[in-house]
Amino acid sequence: MAVSNPFRELDEFERSFFTNPFGFFGGDTLAAFRTDILDNGKEYVLEADLPGFDKKDIHLDINNDVLTIHAERNAEREEKNDQNNYVRCERSWGSYSRQFDLSGVDAENMHAKYENGVLTLTMPKKEPKPDTSRHLEID
Repeated sequence: MAVSNPFRELDEFERSFFTNPFGFFGGDTLAAFRTDILDNGKEYVLEADLPGFDKKDIHLDINNDVLTIHAERNAEREEKNDQNNYVRCERSWGSYSRQFDLSGVDAENMHAKYENGVLTLTMPKKEPKPDTSRHLEID
């Protein structure tokens, strides 16, 4: 019988989630959005900080057992100021993406909501398969 260690599983789950598409720039120069992942027993809850995004600019795609969260913000500074009068412009724009492993998640029953700049995904865990054993006869 396999002994389950939820802390190790969650740690592995979190590590396998993130792929940093901007890692070659040296760390968080173009950092992806931050996420928290909670384990509520029968489900995981992923909260992603996406302030300033419109809901229509956030895309959630599931391919096999991989969830991709992609958010894109267009450059507002070009639309707002034709004379380039900015003394300083710190608002970020561009495309941000993260991927998460869903192998332990019931992807058919996931729910998503976006409120006050936070994307919340409720991800029910897959029911554990019972350990099975059988005797195999030799021909």
